[in-house]
Amino acid sequence: MRSNIHDLKILDIPKIRDPRGNLAVIEKDVIPFKMKRVYYLFDIPSGSNRGGHAHKTLSQFLIALSGSFDVIVKDGIEQMRISLNDPSKGLLITPGIWRELENFSSGAVCLVVASDVYMEEDYIEDYDEYIKYNAF
Repeated sequence: MRSNIHDLKILDIPKIRDPRGNLAVIEKDVIPFKMKRVYYLFDIPSGSNRGGHAHKTLSQFLIALSGSFDVIVKDGIEQMRISLNDPSKGLLITPGIWRELENFSSGAVCLVVASDVYMEEDYIEDYDEYIKYNAF
């Protein structure tokens, strides 16, 4: 089955409002997979890009904890740009979707919640190979 960018979703993260500052909580009911890895990108130099790959089986949930950045997603036929700038919303990226991150604001922090631990064999880092993998 071919991956489709229209299956991607922006999910709301429950937020508890408080005059002293808000609290957002990611628990088992927020994302549709068991969290096995969490990491974050920060101190990204101006003009830098991240991503540039797809995963064969891994799902990811991306959140702009601070600042903003754009996520360009591709399925081999269509592409879409999604701007993330609200720490109470995250982008669910399913397996088989090519992703590129760019246009990081100063001080941007991207939190990534992943469905599995790092496995080099799960990455597709060449776009031509990605097209062949998705059988276009």
